[in-house]
Amino acid sequence: MKTLNRIHLVEEETEKLMAWARSVTESPENYFQAAREVVKKLGGHYQGDGLTQVGFWVPRLAGEGAFTEKLIYLEVFTPLGEIDFQAPEQTGLFRWERIELPQQGEFVWAVLSGMRPGTRDQAGSFYWLRYYDSILSNTLVIRDPLTYSLPYGVFAPAELYDVEKMQRERADLDYLRRSAALNHCQENPENVFDPEQLKAQRAAVLNPAIPVDQNLHPDEDSEAAICRVGAMANILQIHINTASPEGTLVGLTKIYQRLGEKILRHEPLSDAEQNYLGYDAIQLLPIEPTIEYRLEDFNQDHEFFSIAGEEVEEIEVEEGAVVVEEKIKVTLRKPNTQNWGYDVPILGSGATNPAVLGTLRPDELVDLIATLHNFPSGPIQVIYDLVYGHADNQALELLNRQYFKGPNMYGQDLNHQLPIVRAILLEMQRRKINTGADGIRVDGGQDFRFFNPLTGRVEQDDAYLLAMSDVVQEIQGCKRLLFTIFEDGRPWPEDGWEEKSTYRELIELRPESYQWGPLIFAHNTPSLKGFWQRKWERVCEVMYKGDRWITGCGNHDTVRRGNQIDHHNSEINWNLGTTLPEVLHNAYDNPATLLWVYGFCPGLPMDFLNAMMHSPWGFFRNTDERYGVKVAFEEAGFLDWQISPELYQHPQLFPQLKALGFKDLALLQRFMKAVADAMVKKDFQLEAVAKACRHCLGYEPEEDGDAAACDLELLSQFKHAEQPEFVTRLDVPKLKKFARAFMEDGHEACRVSYHFDQVDPERSRFNLALRNYRRQHPWLHHNLQDGDRFNRIHENDHTLFYGLRTNPATAHSDDPEKVVMVTHMEGDPAIVTLGDWLQLDLQEWEVAIATPGVNVDSTADSLRVFELRDGQGVILRNSRSKKEC
Repeated sequence: MKTLNRIHLVEEETEKLMAWARSVTESPENYFQAAREVVKKLGGHYQGDGLTQVGFWVPRLAGEGAFTEKLIYLEVFTPLGEIDFQAPEQTGLFRWERIELPQQGEFVWAVLSGMRPGTRDQAGSFYWLRYYDSILSNTLVIRDPLTYSLPYGVFAPAELYDVEKMQRERADLDYLRRSAALNHCQENPENVFDPEQLKAQRAAVLNPAIPVDQNLHPDEDSEAAICRVGAMANILQIHINTASPEGTLVGLTKIYQRLGEKILRHEPLSDAEQNYLGYDAIQLLPIEPTIEYRLEDFNQDHEFFSIAGEEVEEIEVEEGAVVVEEKIKVTLRKPNTQNWGYDVPILGSGATNPAVLGTLRPDELVDLIATLHNFPSGPIQVIYDLVYGHADNQALELLNRQYFKGPNMYGQDLNHQLPIVRAILLEMQRRKINTGADGIRVDGGQDFRFFNPLTGRVEQDDAYLLAMSDVVQEIQGCKRLLFTIFEDGRPWPEDGWEEKSTYRELIELRPESYQWGPLIFAHNTPSLKGFWQRKWERVCEVMYKGDRWITGCGNHDTVRRGNQIDHHNSEINWNLGTTLPEVLHNAYDNPATLLWVYGFCPGLPMDFLNAMMHSPWGFFRNTDERYGVKVAFEEAGFLDWQISPELYQHPQLFPQLKALGFKDLALLQRFMKAVADAMVKKDFQLEAVAKACRHCLGYEPEEDGDAAACDLELLSQFKHAEQPEFVTRLDVPKLKKFARAFMEDGHEACRVSYHFDQVDPERSRFNLALRNYRRQHPWLHHNLQDGDRFNRIHENDHTLFYGLRTNPATAHSDDPEKVVMVTHMEGDPAIVTLGDWLQLDLQEWEVAIATPGVNVDSTADSLRVFELRDGQGVILRNSRSKKEC
């Protein structure tokens, strides 16, 4: 009997779509601009009237004579029952349909009836394109790189989703309307940061009692009227998988909902809860879909969406007619990938990584954003961290080769110079930011390079970076340009980059944007003795020209660099703690550093949640079978710098490593260092490493006899340890099993909820007070002006920073607002005499904020001479500030 497809091609609408595409691609307009229009139609779009529009870019199928026979069809899997989005694993029946589609040059277009859109409560139809390759005698898959929903990962079919319904029902539309109306406008000719104006604008945005002037709304027909989101006062960087007990977006939403309820009820906050507050924005580490674990001898048991088998059944349809329809069983596994977010295959970058979605529904991201936008103490804005400078090698399995230029240190260089690829990447970004973000952080701006045949040189693709900043967000008629941060340390990784990097190339091209400054970029190690003295020139740059820099010291990259310090051959600043974990945590959550950054520095401060919680952090991913062993043993320093013996014994932590026989931390440390040494000396060849381990541990002699000596000293020493049974006859599968156990256990140890009870209450209160101080003094954002002072004292084995600043808005008044700061950055205790250093009348000054443990009050006698220790500091305010308070 003939198969009846419930989904069918709507030919008339398809012809209209193809005619439109033809008119755009054949127009005399710039090819790139035409591509920007065409790609908006790519992917699957539910139109709300029962029709679905689909489009695919298929350059491989466009070549004349490439195939003697072409069969191109959309393959659709529609669930026949309910899907439990919380279930770790389930098998259900799906309706399986194949609809032949027409090709138009490099594109396939269609309008279809019968596809089911996904919503918050139900799964939609899953789809991808297939074509028959008559040369290979095989049917191959073309995935949708621009999908809105990939609940079962990048190797599964995409899900059709009702995006318009999600946007209509979002709870922050009033905020978005106000923000679009009241933020800095693109056509502002002065392009000047005005903290007081920003403070007033933010007050208007957060106050729902103020009616929105309809005349302020951007004109939908005028790009010049679109406003850009203004700068924030401070930022908290968050890794979703470790930021809540659940490790999901919904888990983070629950935290902020609970905080909001406590604030409304005037209930006290816990010490850990205070670390989430006092920020104007949170920056999410990348939430794009990441690579997935793929065994070299791959089988379906490791897929999140796997077809369990086919069967044909008769079912009843309309008016009692009986037809034959194909039904299949599909096994669904909830994605469990762990990754810090930067290992991306690019496909699906407009969607959300399903591993951070507790419900696997795109609405979960919108719910978090709406919760933050409607936060009772004022809107908290959201910044996305976008990774478009490179792709992991796994992308080669998912996208056609025209997306790539060739290999680089991360995997693959993206072919930004091909107009259609350039347009698709920008369209991915547009779809992503349309979930409601307020800003973007562009990862690795220095990596966007291309060979320019006109000049014969490799050049930076700054035009593309600026185009990312100019992607317009549109949600329910509200249009905005987003606040933009560039991470760009060019000429990194060129030799000498630390001295040559200016961190200014992009903010000079786009002055309203920001760049990561020299003290937030990847390679800072404040746990080393003499760090701040060595960084003095960069510190001065921050003070005198850092107003467009992201400032601070701790982030996902710098903390990881701290783990890589060889503590046996480095001078550690032991004033920061008595153990390596104490030293590291106090280096990246340092009261003196934070006092300087928040209370005195220009620029935009940023903190990292894991650093503020004194939670471990490292580069962990269970997504890499090929290089997983190499990466795991490169992270061996994590155990020294982040894990104490007491934490290792936590009953809920390190279960897999303990099950392998590593019952205590010391034994695990010795094993990892021994194998890491072998990895380097055997050039990361796993078979050679495994063989060396067997020989050196006494389980397999070398070919030339039992007497052959082990040439790996650390392995030889480990031979005499109380070895776990696991290390006997170590082979490559065992190395891979260990690496994955280390990665997954290490990732779990970084979950901040395990460390809530250990948060220091005095430190937590101080940090929150400091963040509020910054928000109350937006003029600190400015660079130092004439009459301001900033200096250091480096003597007697200590380094102090001190200075005086004047609010430029009051500089010419009879009673200008001033602040004084002194911080002890490192070294032995020091005696402070600020009155002498800055020629102050101490009768006119009082303590505004001091770090925990400082023994000083606001009397002139106390301020005249006092002692500071490493990590301590004080900010003073003058009499004008006293009167205002």
